[in-house]
Amino acid sequence: MPSRVTDLHVARNVPLPSPARLQAEIPRGDGRADFVAQSRVHLRTLLSGNDPRFLVIVGPCSIHDTDSGLEYAHRLAALAERLRDKLYLVMRVYFEKPRTTVGWKGLIMDPHLDGTDDIPEGLRRARHFLRSVIDLGLPTATELLDPITPQYIADLISWSAIGARTAESQTHRQMASGLSMPVGFKNTTSGDLTAAINAVKAAAMPQTFLGVSEEGIASSVTTTGNPSCHVILRGGDHGPNYDEASISAAREALLAAKLAPGLVIDASHANCGKDCAKMPGVFREIVRQRAAGDRSITGAMLESNLVAGSQSFPKPLNQLIRGQSITDSCIDWETTEALLHEAAEKL
Repeated sequence: MPSRVTDLHVARNVPLPSPARLQAEIPRGDGRADFVAQSRVHLRTLLSGNDPRFLVIVGPCSIHDTDSGLEYAHRLAALAERLRDKLYLVMRVYFEKPRTTVGWKGLIMDPHLDGTDDIPEGLRRARHFLRSVIDLGLPTATELLDPITPQYIADLISWSAIGARTAESQTHRQMASGLSMPVGFKNTTSGDLTAAINAVKAAAMPQTFLGVSEEGIASSVTTTGNPSCHVILRGGDHGPNYDEASISAAREALLAAKLAPGLVIDASHANCGKDCAKMPGVFREIVRQRAAGDRSITGAMLESNLVAGSQSFPKPLNQLIRGQSITDSCIDWETTEALLHEAAEKL
């Protein structure tokens, strides 16, 4: 009997519904398609500096409870309408979470929060939630981690990020080259900016790579390149990079690479030392520099939820605090609302 050489460490391999089937089951609809297309136009204009408003990508670190997530979306939609002359608010709707070692990997991977990894149900919940947010008139933002995921949800996404851990990944640069929305590349966890700049350049070029068709068949994908990519400063192991000197250095590096000097600054992650209590001060400093005339700062990111802080997980679901993050710590809604009003007044 021949030796076994495949699937030695595979416990199961469960087929997923095809992207086309899931989109037919949970359709986008013409109205939502028009909204997503229009929001992407607004974002491209903002990121290029041709819209005087300030972009703020704000919301929970991750969506784990769609009911509290939708309550947050209702509040943000009302605020976005009030501040629309000065700010363009986009809601963070993050379903995939990169892990340094192990941990909960997001709603798509584990929607029941119990380790059962019911990915088909996770994809369904993601599409339903995105439709609900769009129906409130809010553009959506997410981090795309698995290169297969966009086939299932990208038609409902206005802006996406490539995270600090994957900005150097050829797979993610290729994926970004074919995405239909603006994409931000974060500097690496070490703080290195070169990788993000190289990623923007690579994603702007045509690429051919292995992918999955709408019918769920392995395919060869050829792209035209994505011209709407940019850099996100999120700090690094050696400290924050939202100060004037760091932003000036980033702007000069972009110009030297013959790229547009527009930057989005993340007020969370390493820029606040992962301490949500410091996040408002970081955001205020970003806004101060923009108000002082630095138009290379086109937007900012905030991690915000109904309740401040974060809670340990895993734990029994009936012990979870509603509206509090189970991943990174967030500022609460009251702080968020006050910060955004203050930013609108200063801008």
